[in-house]
Amino acid sequence: MEKIDLLTQIKPVTRGQQKLMHALLSREKEIVGVFGPTGTGKSLLTSAYAITKVLNGEYERFVLCRPLVDIVTKKELSTAELGDQFIEIAKQYLYDILTGHIDLQIINKMITEGKLVIADPHYLRGRTFDNVVIFLDDAQNIPPESAGELLMRIGTNSKFIIAGDPVLQKDIPLERDGATVLREALLGEESAIVVDLGLKDIVRPGARRGARILLEIRMRKRPLTDQEKEILEIIKVNAPDADVLTVVDIRDLKEAYAIPTELPDILAVSKAGMLGRLIGRGGEKINKIEEESGMRLRAIEIGLDFKQLLLAIHPLRPKVERGIEDVDLAGPSVLVRVSEKVAGPFFGPRGVHIRFVDDVFRRVLGIGVRAEVFK
Repeated sequence: MEKIDLLTQIKPVTRGQQKLMHALLSREKEIVGVFGPTGTGKSLLTSAYAITKVLNGEYERFVLCRPLVDIVTKKELSTAELGDQFIEIAKQYLYDILTGHIDLQIINKMITEGKLVIADPHYLRGRTFDNVVIFLDDAQNIPPESAGELLMRIGTNSKFIIAGDPVLQKDIPLERDGATVLREALLGEESAIVVDLGLKDIVRPGARRGARILLEIRMRKRPLTDQEKEILEIIKVNAPDADVLTVVDIRDLKEAYAIPTELPDILAVSKAGMLGRLIGRGGEKINKIEEESGMRLRAIEIGLDFKQLLLAIHPLRPKVERGIEDVDLAGPSVLVRVSEKVAGPFFGPRGVHIRFVDDVFRRVLGIGVRAEVFK
């Protein structure tokens, strides 16, 4: 089979994707964990790397291991139930990823010659893979109990890539999904590297739209307290054309952390592009809502930029705003990159401010917050 270099035509276009490609090409790391939303290039870059390296003789086989889940029933399916259809679905998945980059007949030929193996994650026990590239995709659908078993499958001269979405592609109540557990395990491994891709690494417009809609659905499904329901009804009366995703009462958190500021009592989160309809011209709608509810409201909209939510709730916004470089998903959390110059007021005494922010984010989005200081 002729040599092919997909890496000359499929190149990283974001900083996060560049980190992923560097990790894939590294000879020092035998395990690469890459975690982030759909559309960030995890599968495309990894598959391009694996096929190129196998066809050029650096590895003998490309082993694709991907759990299949029925999106309606949430049931994980196996070859025992699907038979050959399991293989066909996985092949179609590769076709979809690589269409336009490689002749699909090459993929079929690789399968026929045993250079591309599609493996059911249910039946990996007892197998060892030598001189191969193993790609475990959609790791969030792997039970946490299976995480250690999968890591044991690496043989000599092999590269193991694990990809997953520990935030958007999992059930909201689930805290310890497979992607999260595997990511934590890899962080402590000397021969492994973890690459976190965020919302800013999504390059496909359709994937960006899908991520935004998933976040909106998450907020719409959030259960409301009786007080929050009352506020929402008042909003509907005074701003009937505003699409409000959720209403969040944070008075108890302000009291618990003794936040000495004029932060709002209630956050009213609108759909992106709808904020003006909620506030009203000159603020007359939000003022009327505050008057009728007796609460201090802050209207915000959340798209794919979490910085707006952060600034809306941080107790010392004027002091820290200019020191916040970036706010984006990183692994199972929202990561805030904050300048060393404002780290003190950002974290607050005994970490009160960051703990308050973390609790509010969990209440609004179901996602925690961590911070990283840079000089």
